[in-house]
Amino acid sequence: MLYSEKVMDHFMNPRNVGEIEDADGIGEVGNAKCGDIMKMYLKIDNQVITDVKFKTFGCGSAIASSSMATELIKGKTVDEALELTNKAVTEALDGLPAHKIHCSVLAEEAIKAALDDFYKKYPEGK
Repeated sequence: MLYSEKVMDHFMNPRNVGEIEDADGIGEVGNAKCGDIMKMYLKIDNQVITDVKFKTFGCGSAIASSSMATELIKGKTVDEALELTNKAVTEALDGLPAHKIHCSVLAEEAIKAALDDFYKKYPEGK
Protein backbone atom coordinates (compact mmCIF):
# COMPACT_ATOMS: atom_id res chain seq x y z
CA MET A 1 0.00 0.00 0.00
CA LEU A 2 1.23 3.48 -0.88
CA TYR A 3 0.06 5.23 2.29
CA SER A 4 0.18 4.22 5.94
CA GLU A 5 -3.02 3.88 7.98
CA LYS A 6 -2.06 7.06 9.84
CA VAL A 7 -1.76 9.04 6.61
CA MET A 8 -5.15 7.76 5.49
CA ASP A 9 -6.70 8.53 8.89
CA HIS A 10 -5.38 12.10 8.94
CA PHE A 11 -6.47 12.58 5.33
CA MET A 12 -9.98 11.19 5.83
CA ASN A 13 -10.43 12.71 9.32
CA PRO A 14 -8.11 15.71 9.50
CA ARG A 15 -7.68 17.33 12.91
CA ASN A 16 -7.73 21.08 13.60
CA VAL A 17 -9.17 22.16 10.24
CA GLY A 18 -10.34 25.74 9.93
CA GLU A 19 -9.12 29.18 10.78
CA ILE A 20 -8.69 31.23 13.94
CA GLU A 21 -10.31 34.66 13.61
CA ASP A 22 -7.94 36.49 15.98
CA ALA A 23 -4.85 34.35 15.39
CA ASP A 24 -1.59 35.50 16.98
CA GLY A 25 0.37 34.13 14.05
CA ILE A 26 -0.61 33.17 10.50
CA GLY A 27 1.70 31.47 8.03
CA GLU A 28 0.98 30.65 4.42
CA VAL A 29 3.32 28.66 2.21
CA GLY A 30 2.97 27.04 -1.15
CA ASN A 31 4.77 24.81 -3.56
CA ALA A 32 4.31 26.09 -7.10
CA LYS A 33 5.48 22.80 -8.60
CA CYS A 34 2.75 20.66 -7.06
CA GLY A 35 0.19 23.40 -6.38
CA ASP A 36 -0.17 22.69 -2.65
CA ILE A 37 -0.97 25.68 -0.44
CA MET A 38 -0.94 25.48 3.35
CA LYS A 39 -2.11 28.09 5.82
CA MET A 40 -1.52 27.72 9.57
CA TYR A 41 -3.17 29.76 12.32
CA LEU A 42 -1.72 29.89 15.84
CA LYS A 43 -3.17 31.08 19.14
CA ILE A 44 -0.38 31.63 21.65
CA ASP A 45 -0.67 32.35 25.35
CA ASN A 46 2.32 32.61 27.66
CA GLN A 47 4.60 31.24 24.91
CA VAL A 48 2.42 28.11 24.62
CA ILE A 49 0.43 27.19 21.50
CA THR A 50 -3.07 26.92 22.93
CA ASP A 51 -4.79 26.45 19.59
CA VAL A 52 -3.76 25.72 16.04
CA LYS A 53 -5.82 25.37 12.89
CA PHE A 54 -4.97 24.85 9.25
CA LYS A 55 -6.40 25.15 5.78
CA THR A 56 -4.67 23.19 3.08
CA PHE A 57 -5.36 23.09 -0.62
CA GLY A 58 -3.53 20.04 -1.85
CA CYS A 59 -3.19 16.30 -2.10
CA GLY A 60 -3.93 13.75 0.61
CA SER A 61 -0.32 13.79 1.82
CA ALA A 62 -0.40 17.57 2.22
CA ILE A 63 -3.64 17.41 4.22
CA ALA A 64 -2.36 14.53 6.38
CA SER A 65 0.96 16.35 6.97
CA SER A 66 -0.87 19.54 8.01
CA SER A 67 -3.18 17.63 10.33
CA MET A 68 -0.34 15.70 11.98
CA ALA A 69 1.84 18.82 12.32
CA THR A 70 -0.95 20.65 14.17
CA GLU A 71 -1.34 17.69 16.52
CA LEU A 72 2.41 17.67 17.20
CA ILE A 73 2.61 21.35 18.19
CA LYS A 74 -0.69 21.86 20.03
CA GLY A 75 0.05 22.48 23.71
CA LYS A 76 3.77 22.86 23.04
CA THR A 77 5.87 25.95 23.65
CA VAL A 78 6.84 28.25 20.80
CA ASP A 79 10.45 27.03 21.11
CA GLU A 80 9.36 23.39 20.89
CA ALA A 81 7.25 24.17 17.81
CA LEU A 82 10.23 25.88 16.15
CA GLU A 83 12.15 22.60 16.50
CA LEU A 84 9.53 20.55 14.64
CA THR A 85 11.04 19.06 11.51
CA ASN A 86 9.46 17.57 8.42
CA LYS A 87 11.20 14.32 9.41
CA ALA A 88 9.25 14.28 12.69
CA VAL A 89 5.99 14.86 10.79
CA THR A 90 6.83 12.06 8.33
CA GLU A 91 7.77 9.67 11.15
CA ALA A 92 4.58 10.48 13.07
CA LEU A 93 2.62 9.52 9.93
CA ASP A 94 4.56 6.24 9.71
CA GLY A 95 6.25 7.45 6.54
CA LEU A 96 5.34 9.07 3.25
CA PRO A 97 6.23 8.00 -0.29
CA ALA A 98 9.49 9.64 -1.41
CA HIS A 99 7.74 11.85 -3.96
CA LYS A 100 5.44 13.18 -1.21
CA ILE A 101 8.09 14.15 1.37
CA HIS A 102 7.78 17.78 0.19
CA CYS A 103 4.31 17.82 1.79
CA SER A 104 5.83 17.36 5.24
CA VAL A 105 8.38 20.07 4.42
CA LEU A 106 5.49 22.44 3.64
CA ALA A 107 3.92 21.68 7.04
CA GLU A 108 7.19 22.54 8.80
CA GLU A 109 7.53 25.74 6.74
CA ALA A 110 3.92 26.78 7.43
CA ILE A 111 4.44 26.49 11.19
CA LYS A 112 7.70 28.45 10.99
CA ALA A 113 6.00 31.13 8.85
CA ALA A 114 3.18 31.42 11.42
CA LEU A 115 5.73 31.73 14.23
CA ASP A 116 7.62 34.40 12.25
CA ASP A 117 4.35 36.30 11.91
CA PHE A 118 3.77 35.94 15.67
CA TYR A 119 7.19 37.41 16.46
CA LYS A 120 6.59 40.31 14.05
CA LYS A 121 3.33 41.11 15.87
CA TYR A 122 4.69 40.41 19.38
CA PRO A 123 8.49 40.93 19.44
CA GLU A 124 8.53 40.38 23.20
CA GLY A 125 6.45 37.22 22.97
CA LYS A 126 3.00 36.80 24.47
